[in-house]
Amino acid sequence: MTKEYDVVIIGGGPGGYVAAIRGSQLGLKVAVVEKSKVGGTCLHAGCIPTKALLRSAEVYVQTKIADRFGVIASPEIGLDFSKAQNRKEEIKDRLFKGIQHLMQKGKIDVYDGKGSILETKDVLIELNNGEGEIILSPRNILIATGSRPRTLPGLDVDEKYVMTSDESLEMVELPNSIIIVGGGVIGIEWASMLVDFGLQVTVIEYADRILPTEDQDVSKEIQRLLKKKGVKIVTGAKVLPETLEKGEGVSVKAEHKGKETSFSADKLLVSVGRSPNTEGIGLEKTSVELNGIFIKTNEHYQTNEPNIYAIGDVIGGLQLAHVASHEGIIAIEHIAGENPGVLDSSLVPKCVYCSPEVASIGLTEDQAKEKGYQVKTGKFSFRGIGKALVYGDSDGFVKLVVEEGTNKLLGAHMVGPHVTDMITEVGLASVLNATAMDIAHTIHPHPTLTEAIGEAALAVDGKAIHA
Repeated sequence: MTKEYDVVIIGGGPGGYVAAIRGSQLGLKVAVVEKSKVGGTCLHAGCIPTKALLRSAEVYVQTKIADRFGVIASPEIGLDFSKAQNRKEEIKDRLFKGIQHLMQKGKIDVYDGKGSILETKDVLIELNNGEGEIILSPRNILIATGSRPRTLPGLDVDEKYVMTSDESLEMVELPNSIIIVGGGVIGIEWASMLVDFGLQVTVIEYADRILPTEDQDVSKEIQRLLKKKGVKIVTGAKVLPETLEKGEGVSVKAEHKGKETSFSADKLLVSVGRSPNTEGIGLEKTSVELNGIFIKTNEHYQTNEPNIYAIGDVIGGLQLAHVASHEGIIAIEHIAGENPGVLDSSLVPKCVYCSPEVASIGLTEDQAKEKGYQVKTGKFSFRGIGKALVYGDSDGFVKLVVEEGTNKLLGAHMVGPHVTDMITEVGLASVLNATAMDIAHTIHPHPTLTEAIGEAALAVDGKAIHA
């Protein structure tokens, strides 16, 4: 006899496990099927471990310039990468145990194994412990299987010379040099981290700028600051995988400015996006429709099969952990017969944890103009912020994009210290339909980094105080 559930969630990442907890709160009988560990890529091979290493890189750089703050460190500053890796693992383990506790607290059954949908719409689980298979009988299925790093044909991962972010996180020793193919979010985070660790870093990006989905001013500033650190950045370049050679290290050629240019390093990191995990989960036994390579859903994340839902990276859109979590909540509330709101992508903050950080929400200046808005902007540099000078990091700015006439806030774009923490202020303002003047009239304590937001809001109308 199969065990019955209101919902079986295939995938225990930030979308799946959050949906499970919300389902439990709503009184649903929920099971999670996870082939690895609950927490998913974000906890075990993405957000958390990369940010742990980025923090180690930040501390390393800060220690090397400690004398600027009147702090005399040892004559020789060193890096023990194994300790940085151990710290990363300790953080992962602590958070993993926390999620396990939440599953127990919510009386959520967690099955360690690979789940797939049967023609009967039951879920077959191949158990990890080698004890065979079991079948669950759910009233609803929620697919939250996430994604994996994309690769390029010809740049096959071998873990010795060619890696994705997954393999990079498991490096025992740092190389002296690395080529990063792809200047998007993941590529730039790794470039920032590794140059701070002392590597020679080359970034090759196909688009005409790094971070091509961010505001142009943001891309320019990050490129300037990374180059200042020593990162070699080549944009408008198409990597030629067939030219890959391995030996003492790795070399590859790229088409750049009408000619082929060769690049060499100890290792190569492929960072060209992520592919949805839609294979091997039984979709072929359903009539679930795809939108290209992604699962197609409605605004409540329901597929064309009413009892099958999908969230997170498998449906495309903004492939972010916090988006998957909110999609999971909306889906599970819809399953429970609630009336959840619809996720507005314009209200989703996006963060890049390079040094300095990048954060944004809403439309870029170019996007706003393309949509027909009459636009004005306000921009304020952290050089005019006392707390940034005290902190020792005054690079970057806050930029607000506003509609002419109404002062409606269309977007916000930040580069600088702790902007990934600051972006939520503008996010709340956007949710509340606040104008730039509402932000300007909000009293920002002094000295804080958030004063830059207030000054940028004043700058929209040329009223910035410290400009």
